[in-house]
Amino acid sequence: MTRVRAKLKLAGLVLLVSAFGLHADPAQRIVSAGGSITEIIYALGQEHRLVARDSTSNHPPQVAALPNIGYVRRLSAEGLLSVSPDLILAEEGAGPPETLEVLAESHIPLVSIPMGHDRAAVVAKIKAVAKALDVPDEGEALAQRVGGAIDAATAHSELADQRVLFVLAMQGGRVLAAGQDTAAQGIIELAGATNAVEGFQGYKPLGDEAIITAAPDVILLMESGRQISLTDEEVLKHPAIAATPAGQNAKLLRMDGMLLLGFSVRTGQAISDLAAGLRGANG
Repeated sequence: MTRVRAKLKLAGLVLLVSAFGLHADPAQRIVSAGGSITEIIYALGQEHRLVARDSTSNHPPQVAALPNIGYVRRLSAEGLLSVSPDLILAEEGAGPPETLEVLAESHIPLVSIPMGHDRAAVVAKIKAVAKALDVPDEGEALAQRVGGAIDAATAHSELADQRVLFVLAMQGGRVLAAGQDTAAQGIIELAGATNAVEGFQGYKPLGDEAIITAAPDVILLMESGRQISLTDEEVLKHPAIAATPAGQNAKLLRMDGMLLLGFSVRTGQAISDLAAGLRGANG
């Protein structure tokens, strides 16, 4: 089967699931491929149906006890099939295509959950997960609570002059930064601040001149316990960053990656924490 045929077959399977329901009985052996989905499943009180999760699923902490089927975009078909799921919920963009092809052949229902980087996307994601789990009323209630928390967290405007550069990584001395249509830009704007870079989509390595021109007031990074994570010293000694207001004033802010970029049930908290951190950095 070609890759194109596999994608078409998978798309047909997802449409079939959406149109006619998942099973005569609700699925009881669910795999979550995406940390944001996992958080929603727990918030809906449906965690007893989870049998495995992907490596981005790190909240709540007890999820670590479940089998890990790999990174959401590098899933192993063997790992997925080994836990005998009767439903897989996957974030949009999950893969690779070869794994999706095997799943389509296995006839295990897979529902692709749409992603996005604003309030509407969070609400839609919650409702989509709840529908797939056959608990729409619980999903509606959760969506209202989370939407209300986001509304409360965005009720401010004093950070509009804060220019924030989100640094995902450094590659060969070049800064990999977040542009438009990214979770990083979405959360920065929800917090009332401004993404310091523009003119491109996704994550892109920036040259020194682009960093200096961006003139960020704050450098935003993800917290990580991994040895490969950037230290504050490594960031601040970068020549171009050192020439920016953020570098000159040593204004670095770190947050948990899934909280910051997950766009799930904790997004209201993420907005509040980011805004508070930016106010502190500006103080």
